[in-house]
Amino acid sequence: MTSKVSIIIPCFNDADYIEQSVQSAIDQTYKNKEIIVIDDGSDQKTKEVLKNIEPKIDKLIIQENLGVVIARNNGIEAAKGEFILTLDSDDYFEPGFLEKSVKIMKEDHSIGMVTCWMSIKNEKDEVIRVDKPTGSPAFTAMFHNNAPATLLYRKVCWEEVGGYDNNLLKGYEDWDFNIAVCKNGWKIHVIPEVLFNYRKTFFSRNKAAKNFYAEIRKYTYKKHKDLLVQNIDQSIDLLLNEIETKNKEITKLRNLKVYKFEKFFMKAFRKLKSYF
Repeated sequence: MTSKVSIIIPCFNDADYIEQSVQSAIDQTYKNKEIIVIDDGSDQKTKEVLKNIEPKIDKLIIQENLGVVIARNNGIEAAKGEFILTLDSDDYFEPGFLEKSVKIMKEDHSIGMVTCWMSIKNEKDEVIRVDKPTGSPAFTAMFHNNAPATLLYRKVCWEEVGGYDNNLLKGYEDWDFNIAVCKNGWKIHVIPEVLFNYRKTFFSRNKAAKNFYAEIRKYTYKKHKDLLVQNIDQSIDLLLNEIETKNKEITKLRNLKVYKFEKFFMKAFRKLKSYF
């Protein structure tokens, strides 16, 4: 008998996209699956859409607005599958992702996670670019996230690390989760095909998370400081390279004509203001 996959879809005010997301889960060619949607305190419009979707899925969990981290953990807690597929309610998979991913994990028991290349799209479903995750080891992932939030993994991976960290409610909990899983010796496999579609919207959570990037990064570095210490020379090199890159970006920005005009304008404005 084939292993069951639990597809976990947290939803918060995604009335326009949740149907497509759920349908992409239904349309997976891999048949032994359950679909769990978590309503994270959505508005009435979204609740009406979820009510129409409910007969098509296996479980609808309703909770107050606690955030995607807790919603995802609650969904996985209720899951019966050996494998977990996380999916955000404004994104969607191509039909063959699950079948190809489960086959890879069945053939290689050292692989804990499977992801793929992803198409980044706008609100009109137009392709902006294609991202190609690296699936790199835990230490490298400290500086460059090695996989998206949406991927297939063994439920035991989630159990081993204690689930997604509830201290990361502001974002990038998937980054921390990927690091933690890799630290336990699991590998990440990347399928070199575009089988996942990530939609960038005005209200995308990753945009909001950037406002807390320094805070989140500081927390994550301290949590996994053992990796930094074990690879101290590489850590120093990577951090210094990052500082150099940022400095070059700042220099490039300062050389832009628009920046120079704004600087000139503000200087003139302050001088004019001093006369009054």
